Amino acid sequence: MSILYDEGQQAMAEETRRVLAARTDRARQLELLDRCGEWDETFWTTAVDQGWTALAVPEAFGGLGLGLIELGLVAQEAGRVVSGAPFLTYGHGAVCALLASEDEGLQSTWLPRLAKGEVKAAVAFAEESSPMQPHPSVEFRGGKLQGAKSGVAGGLAADIVVVSASAAEGPVLVLVEAGDVLERRAIRSFDNSRLFADMIFDGSPARVLVSGDAADEAALDIQAQMAVLAAHEQAGGAEAAMQAARDYALERRAFGQPIGAFQSIKHRIAELYGLVEIARANCIHAAARQGRGDFLEAAACARLSAIEAYDMATRDAVQIHGGSGVTWDGGLHLHMRRARSLAIELGNALFWEDLLAIELTGVAA
Repeated sequence: MSILYDEGQQAMAEETRRVLAARTDRARQLELLDRCGEWDETFWTTAVDQGWTALAVPEAFGGLGLGLIELGLVAQEAGRVVSGAPFLTYGHGAVCALLASEDEGLQSTWLPRLAKGEVKAAVAFAEESSPMQPHPSVEFRGGKLQGAKSGVAGGLAADIVVVSASAAEGPVLVLVEAGDVLERRAIRSFDNSRLFADMIFDGSPARVLVSGDAADEAALDIQAQMAVLAAHEQAGGAEAAMQAARDYALERRAFGQPIGAFQSIKHRIAELYGLVEIARANCIHAAARQGRGDFLEAAACARLSAIEAYDMATRDAVQIHGGSGVTWDGGLHLHMRRARSLAIELGNALFWEDLLAIELTGVAA
């Protein structure tokens, strides 16, 4: 591993876990599954009150000036409780986009508000389906956007949106105020608190953040940073599912002994433990490599291992629980749903496999 968490970082993780455990309500999470367009207000209020929205914002703009390591610790604990809003990850994406811009006016307008949690952000890179085809179909002409972005996480509630688009001078990243988006079409999903939406732009005014080749580089770096946060969230969720399976296997008895005594159960939990620890190590490594030459490679490894760990942990936890694993009140399906939604946000496994191959070989497939 690149780092070991210091005492301050460990204390941050422990305090985050304590606060979220005290303020997370499973009944509220279950209600949100049937409500398209709503999110867990308690979680978001907690994030703002605890200063998590300001962690990676520079001190000059009212933030704490920390980085991906500290924000990743919060994301991991948020994943453990299946947090009910996507705004921490995508807010960080908006912060990165603004910092990549040379427009000091936009930075001074939005960065302090993002740090305070006064605005929520979304990042619309949905058209970028592979590293070899980075140019989106949305067009930017005369200061306005034309086109659509599909499946934007957080799109139903975002106040600002960072959009990748094509322009006469090449690719651009632009900032759009959500009130200027022509239409937001809600996408009902099995994980409605992710607030997925199709965003339609028809002459929507926008401000350029980055243009030219720098826009492609910035977009990939932003997506990688958000993917590392998503990987932390997946690792936290995978660990929670694995621990639930372990605890149940120690309590549930069959044929006069705990079911955890049977090889088919104990070996499965041991395999989950290995996957969780690999994912966690890759997340720590990727966060520590932020800004380094091998960051994209590390981010892809973290993302791929976290997708595998969360998918397998949720499936196996449900099977180990037997019939109780599929009940509504049991709650394991919350992790199953989140594992599936996070697996396709920010590029699916095929996207990150392609990117990793390019980073390792230097040749586009």
